[in-house]
Order: sequence, then structure tokens, then C-alpha cells
Amino acid sequence: MGENGFRSTRRTKIVATIGPATCSEEMLETLATSGMNVARLNMCHGTHDWHTAVINRIRKLNKLKGFSVAIMLDTEGSEVHTSELEQPLKAEVGEEFVLTIRDPKTVEGSAIGVSYDAFVDDVQVGDLVVVDGGMVSLEVKQKMGPDVKVEVVDPGIVLSRANLTFRRNGHLVRARNSMLPVLSSKDWLDIDFAIRQNVDFIAVSFVKSADVIKNLKSYLNSRADKVIEVIAKVESHDSVPNIEEIVEASDAVMVARGDLGAQIPLEDVPSVQKEVVVRCRQAGKAVIVASHLLQSMIEYPTPTRAEVADIADVVRQRADALMLSGESAAGAYPEKAIGVLRAVATRIEEWCRQEKHGQIVLPQLTDRLDGRVSEELCASAAQMANNLNARAIFVYTRRGYMANFLSRCRPDCPIFAFTDKQDVRQRLNLRWGVMPFRLDFGADPEENVDRTFALLKRRDLVQKGDLVVVVSDIRPPNEDVVRSVQIRHVP
Repeated sequence: MGENGFRSTRRTKIVATIGPATCSEEMLETLATSGMNVARLNMCHGTHDWHTAVINRIRKLNKLKGFSVAIMLDTEGSEVHTSELEQPLKAEVGEEFVLTIRDPKTVEGSAIGVSYDAFVDDVQVGDLVVVDGGMVSLEVKQKMGPDVKVEVVDPGIVLSRANLTFRRNGHLVRARNSMLPVLSSKDWLDIDFAIRQNVDFIAVSFVKSADVIKNLKSYLNSRADKVIEVIAKVESHDSVPNIEEIVEASDAVMVARGDLGAQIPLEDVPSVQKEVVVRCRQAGKAVIVASHLLQSMIEYPTPTRAEVADIADVVRQRADALMLSGESAAGAYPEKAIGVLRAVATRIEEWCRQEKHGQIVLPQLTDRLDGRVSEELCASAAQMANNLNARAIFVYTRRGYMANFLSRCRPDCPIFAFTDKQDVRQRLNLRWGVMPFRLDFGADPEENVDRTFALLKRRDLVQKGDLVVVVSDIRPPNEDVVRSVQIRHVP
């Protein structure tokens, strides 16, 4: 039990993108201590050697400090990107430069490479090139063979491997770029790398339908030595009509609002976000809301009031996790950004419990008797915990299923989940309200309960006399599974 480190009872989880600003051992420990539950590695940037070094540092941190930081690998996708830049480019209004499909070093003046050979064919003079979902907007002024001269309309910062979308007369241009595959040859190499590294999650960029998710899960089942959950990123125009099938096929879903807002009308983004959150909650799938949560904190130490209100709205919707991108990867204040997410989430969660806000009707997930028993058991346990004002729910689970069912119910109290597998523990760290611990289960269930009571008393997470709900589906050796719900007082 000694490897179980500090835990927070904040229900909403935090995903932080790791980059140059946060890849050192010291910064990774700082982020984990501040509240990072999942570390995201963006395969748009860095080499496999760089990512391997970061993964090794995270695993060392988990082992030595008792954290359970999970690792997410995010594929680049086949959408149109800029090339690698030596440093971020600050684009000012009226400034002109060239976007080229050639090596930008061969172009006179300021030039940025584009990953897509048909870029020049797809755009026309007067089109708007939107960078990273609106970080910068560029107007096409002239086409010159393999080069396109553009002028900055909306200023901002252009980062390496930034996504590019094209708009004409206010509408998204879907030309040959719409025919690009979801997973490129580079993505498959990165997926093989993820399998070798035994990451916990693979996020698939620019998902269009459920087919690519099913194909990837089949590939992982045949090649991976452990369970790697697949996260579908809803960030393209093509994904919106297929949200229901994408949620059903995926293990989790991410609403990547930056790129999504560049492909659909901005005013539609909130409703799509809400639909994805509700569908995931009903289906018992984890849902992450990402992009532009604290965009101003890339440069400034305090957020805007609008950003705080946006975070509060996501928490009120009871999404499983909030995600930082550039704020933690390359921003000047990554620790403060996580602190803002933590503080706002904790306060709004308290308000939701007081006002009973965010409750939804949960449909039955399966017709199988075994699954229905688990669903009903967890729903009853969550309801009892709320009605009795329980201090916590304790759940003992080998595969994490019962903890997931409990998380789906969004009980008022924290869920302390105990599992004997480290990889299950890390995957549970993405689930709303679940505080996962690793425990070597003994043959005596009562002894397991006593050990966990003692552990959490030492951490001041429960106290003598606290009322708790205990849920178990641990299967004794050579016996049928015995599911139980108990009401206990901490001795």
C-alpha cells in the first residue's frame, strides 16, 4: 500500500499536455502534485526518443512518489498542418508571409511549410486560412506556383504542426483535403510506438465515423499486451452527424473545441459539446472537454473571467475531465493554469451538490443479466450514499467496471476505488469522482476492507465514525462472483 500517494477528492479530472515547458522531472512532479491526472503526449510534436524519455519520467514519478498519472498518446491525424518551426511565430495584423508546400528554407522571406501537397489547389484568393481553430486567421492574397502569399487578419501565435482549415465566403472548404484518411502512415507508426510503451489511452484525431475506432480497437486487441483505451476526438465537420455511433464504439470521447470551431459555426460548438457530454454520461463513457479553456494563460498569469465561466459550465455539465493544451505544453504559467482548473472545479462541484444540478436520466446499458445486476447495484449504492449523506463509497474491483458504473451515477461523495492492477488504477484516473488505489487483495474480504479503512484514515480522507458505502464484486478463487453493498461505519 505504500506506493499510493496523495489523493484529492476533486471529482473532475485534469489532463495536461506535456511539452517543452513541462517535460522535466521537476515540472512533471509539480503538475502531478498540483492535480494532473493524465499526461497527454501530442504526436504532432517531438520524436519517439523525446516521448520515451517523458514516459519514463512519468513512470518513475508514479513508482517513487505514489502517483497514478495515466499516459495518453494523441495521434497527429491526416488533416492539414504547418511544418515544424524553430520557435513559435508571433503574427501581427497586416503582416505578410508565405505558406508553401516546398521546403520553407528555399523560399525568400518569411515562409511556413504546409504538410498537404494539394494545398495550393484547394485554396483561392480571398479565402481565409484558420490556424489552430482560430489562434490566427490569414487571408489568401496571391497564389504563386507552390507558394501562397497570405496576410494576417486576426493576430496571434503560430505553433509548430498547427492545424489549418480553409473558409470561403464564411463556409468551410471541403475539397481534396476532405478525402484524407483519419489515420496516416505516420499515425500507425505512432500507434505501434504507443503499444510498445504500454500507454493507457490513444486519442484519435479528426474522427469521422465509428469505423476507424473499431478498426483500431481490433488492431490493439491483436497486438497489445494490456488494455489500451481508445479516445475519439470530435473535432471535424464529418464527426458531428455520427456522434451517436462514435460514442458507442469508443472507450472515451474528447470534445476538441478549437479545431471543431474552425470546421462548424462557432455558435454550434456549445450545443455539440453538450450533446457529446450527455451521450457519454448516458453510455458510461468518459468525456473530456478540451481547447481554449485557459488560452490567455499561455502568456498571462491570470485567466479572463470568461474563461473561468467556461470552465464552470463544463464542470456543471459533469464532464469527466478538463484538458490543457498549449497552456501546459508551452505556456509561461502551467502550474497556475492547473491551479485555476482545480480551484474552479472544486468550487462548482460543491455548488452542484448543494443545488442538485446536473442530474440526468441514465438508460439501461445492457440486456445481459450480469451487466444489469452490476448497473442496478451501483445505481442503488450511489442513491444510498446520497440519501444517507455518506462520506465516501469504497469499491473493490479487478477490472474497474464497478468503479466505472459508480462514476456514471455521479454520486455526491467521492469514490475510492481499490484494484490489484496498476494499469486499471491509471485508467480509472480519468473517470469522474474516482480516486484509484492499488491494493493486493487478500482472500478475506473483511481484511481488505479493514486495510483500506486504515489507509484512508492515515491520509485524513475518512475519520472514525464516518458512514461509508462499500461495494464489491471481487471473485473469490474457484467461486462465483459475489456482489455486495454494505453500509459501514469507519472503526
